[in-house]
Amino acid sequence: MMANAEARNLRLLGHHDLAGHGNGGEGMGIHVAGGRRYLYIAHERGPVNFSVVEVTDPRRPRLVDQTRLRDPRLRSNSLAVCAGLLVVAYQVHLEQASAAGTEPGQVGLEVFDLTDPERPRPVGFFDTSGPHSLGVHFVWFVDGRYAYLSTGMPDFEPSHPRDHQIPVIVDLTRPDRPREVGRWWLPGTRRGDDVEPPARHPRFDGGYRAHNVNVYPRRPDRAYVGYLDGGIVVLDISQPSRPRQVSRLDYHPPMTGFTHTVLPLLDRGLLAVTDETVVDGGADHPKHLWLVDCSVESNLTILGTAPLPPAEDFRHRGGRFGPHNLHENDPVEVSWRSEEHLVGAFFNAGVRVYDVRDPFHPREVAYFVPPPPPGSPAGAAQVNDVFVDEKRIVYAVDRFTGGLYLLEGDF
Repeated sequence: MMANAEARNLRLLGHHDLAGHGNGGEGMGIHVAGGRRYLYIAHERGPVNFSVVEVTDPRRPRLVDQTRLRDPRLRSNSLAVCAGLLVVAYQVHLEQASAAGTEPGQVGLEVFDLTDPERPRPVGFFDTSGPHSLGVHFVWFVDGRYAYLSTGMPDFEPSHPRDHQIPVIVDLTRPDRPREVGRWWLPGTRRGDDVEPPARHPRFDGGYRAHNVNVYPRRPDRAYVGYLDGGIVVLDISQPSRPRQVSRLDYHPPMTGFTHTVLPLLDRGLLAVTDETVVDGGADHPKHLWLVDCSVESNLTILGTAPLPPAEDFRHRGGRFGPHNLHENDPVEVSWRSEEHLVGAFFNAGVRVYDVRDPFHPREVAYFVPPPPPGSPAGAAQVNDVFVDEKRIVYAVDRFTGGLYLLEGDF
């Protein structure tokens, strides 16, 4: 066990500092080739684009490659791996953004071939650069055909600067020629819409823009979207060229906004939903992991929230405290899937695992909180993302300097 780590029912198997670039983003994926397992890690900010880590032996992770970004203002915060392809999202980091937008070819989605898993080869690019676009923040790609993006677009002008990301569907049947299939946005968030822009949150205006866009082969006609201050959005994408809203649940205010992930538990008619903490010191507390009944799609209903550790025990440790990403039950062979347990990243509260068999009373059953990583500006762990493979190995990354943690657990 790592010295000074806090843990219950989760054990550290291995750790890698990613060669001093331990700032993991919000995307991980595994590719298996030649009996070896490779983990691809997005980065929260540059100069590293993505890291390739061999994790065949989780006790001895080996850094294979780190690619570099071509522009210091960019980041590759999200990626996905499927069907022998790696897709990587490029965005201007929000701290580097200006009203000037982006130049052609600067931001978008890059497609890599994984024939040589240690040296991904670029084969295609979907350009989302434009006068009001900061690029692609999130990508979901699990069926080998469609990529679902949260992105700006060359011809999309938001009615408010914070509303610059919309769900876009991209066809990757030809990886060398990605093409847009369809898009949707919350009415009122595009300049020129025939409805008024939505009212801003009175205290924590995070924006009305898409974050995660999750689609599962079991329900290919539905997209589950976290729309930040717009709440939970369920889209009908049975006609990918014409997405339409099925339902929406917005509880901001009174809650403090920033709906991030909407994970369907399809067998149970439930959604697991996180609102991301975005302010240090718990200033935007409470942020929750919600359990929502979606058995009647037109009437989404909150049933319960997962118990967080006491805010006063964590909010002063440094950095952010509260929910962020969930393991999303990726429908690929190398992913663990469960509708009874949720594994999530909770910044300075580390990795937390919840038993949600009773959605009215979720129970915490495991956690792992790394010690403060050396050199972290937060002065505490900031676990940013998690992925659980089919062997139930938990991969977790830190937002700043902590790198990659490989865990196993009893849950």
